[in-house]
Amino acid sequence: MKNKTRVFFLIIGLLSIACSTDADPTIQDDIITEEIAENLYFPPLNSAKWETIPMTELKWNEVTSQALYTFLEEKNTKAFIVLKNGRIVVEWYGTDFTQDSPWYWASAGKTLTSFTTGIAQEEGFLALTDKSSDYLGEGWTSLTTEKEGLITVWNQLSMTTGMDDTQGDCKTPDCLTYIADAGTRWSYHNAPYTLLQDVITNASNTDFPIYFNSKLRDRIGMTGQWLSTNESNNVYWSTARSMARFGLLNLNDGVWDKTAILGDTRFLEGMKNTSQPLNKSYGYLWWLNGKESAMIPQSQVIFETTLMPNAPEDLYAGLGKNDQKLYIVPSQNLVIVRMGEATGVATLGPSSFDNELWELINSVID
Repeated sequence: MKNKTRVFFLIIGLLSIACSTDADPTIQDDIITEEIAENLYFPPLNSAKWETIPMTELKWNEVTSQALYTFLEEKNTKAFIVLKNGRIVVEWYGTDFTQDSPWYWASAGKTLTSFTTGIAQEEGFLALTDKSSDYLGEGWTSLTTEKEGLITVWNQLSMTTGMDDTQGDCKTPDCLTYIADAGTRWSYHNAPYTLLQDVITNASNTDFPIYFNSKLRDRIGMTGQWLSTNESNNVYWSTARSMARFGLLNLNDGVWDKTAILGDTRFLEGMKNTSQPLNKSYGYLWWLNGKESAMIPQSQVIFETTLMPNAPEDLYAGLGKNDQKLYIVPSQNLVIVRMGEATGVATLGPSSFDNELWELINSVID
């Protein structure tokens, strides 16, 4: 077991980037949700006001926090925010970066598309069981009609379309080729994910950015926009505080203050829990800690280890290229954001940086 864990972290530490870019709720989960609802603070919309709380009030270790800040600086971090019960405990920025500076989410932004898909389903525009070809048209892949017809919106959300992930961002039919039947193979494939935005556009008859802005972004006071670097992918850019707002929304199960942005609890449960039996550490475009096994991008190996042994087991996360991080920890009412340049060898999702960072976070909050 220890040897497999070492191999897991060795691989995610060395894996270079090859292209751009379960369970029902328990009684304990209900208790945690009630506590969060009673204690959470929500910053006002369209305002820079955001309540803070000092480490001393939380009995956190300010002395060890200096090692954390040094680590962040050494690892090319631009922004780092820690929320406790919605209030800012830590807001740290690197040189020439401020709370108003935009930065890219990379694949951490997949979580935004996941959440928006849930809204579109709740509004009746689509169902996760629908064939993707219902919205993308027949022939959106190079698969046979029979094999293409097996692919559903759910497969796009869970990374189980069965198509060749080595094609990366390319989403034209000639790049979308068959490897396995939908639902039988997990692989981290950007193109089918990106096409979820086209699914929402065609289902709702509204351009995805407009739908996203009106149904999610503007309702929680986020800023930012979707931009493409290669005419294939769509990457979200925003401030670190906007990422923290989205994390706070998810911490409170889709409710902003007293307004439900996404009220479909079944979708939310599926989003934050194992979505398929192949990679138990993956939900609907969210990474999950605390599972007995994990897979990583560009590999078909199943590792018998959790994603981040140093992090709380109930953590779920948006993880992106160059270690863009959105961590959510329901058991501790924490939201943590990290934006910045690469911390080492670039990876598409989980990295050794996660475990190193959480070792230092624990030294502060424990």
